[in-house]
Amino acid sequence: MINRLVLFPLFLLLTIATAGAQEYKLELITSAAPGLPAAYASVLQAQGYRVTGPAGPWCEVWVAKSIAAGKSADASIAFGIAQGTLLGVLRLPGKGADRRGQVIPAGVYTIRYSNFPVDGAHSGVAPQRDFGLLTQIADDADPGAKPGFEALVGASRKASGTPHPAVFSLETPPSGASAPSVVKEGEHDWTLTVKAGDLTFSIIVVGKAEG
Repeated sequence: MINRLVLFPLFLLLTIATAGAQEYKLELITSAAPGLPAAYASVLQAQGYRVTGPAGPWCEVWVAKSIAAGKSADASIAFGIAQGTLLGVLRLPGKGADRRGQVIPAGVYTIRYSNFPVDGAHSGVAPQRDFGLLTQIADDADPGAKPGFEALVGASRKASGTPHPAVFSLETPPSGASAPSVVKEGEHDWTLTVKAGDLTFSIIVVGKAEG
């Protein structure tokens, strides 16, 4: 008969090892994103950030040098940023996933700011309405452009390959997070906190919304 007292410590060790294997860490990148159009070189910070997980590099982000932001009068909006503003560029070395769990193909994408609409379809997806929408960089030639909501959603649908755009949730930095850093938030989310000029913000780069 197998000793249950022996099995329990073994199970506990396996559980701890599995939990530890899910950690994500931050690495600095000193080169530009591969295939980056020349127009973006002057508006992005020279240093990028790589988020690496248990299976290797998950995503790489280069943030805009500065992002004009104020305070929104809408309590459901964390950042007073103009619709369509460029937040940065994201590269997926392999297949990734957005906040909805949609599979996003490997490639280089722009991240542009928007707010999800107030409707029943988006109830409970996040405590704030701030999101970054991905667009394939080949389809986004002008970093200074500020596409309207419908135009940005349409371009981002091409990135996701579904009727829903490719989205990453934005939020004010979690308690204790510094810039730059990657920290765990809640049970499943990992946030990348970065700074662009005077603006510090966080992107949930790992995790799926429950709503």
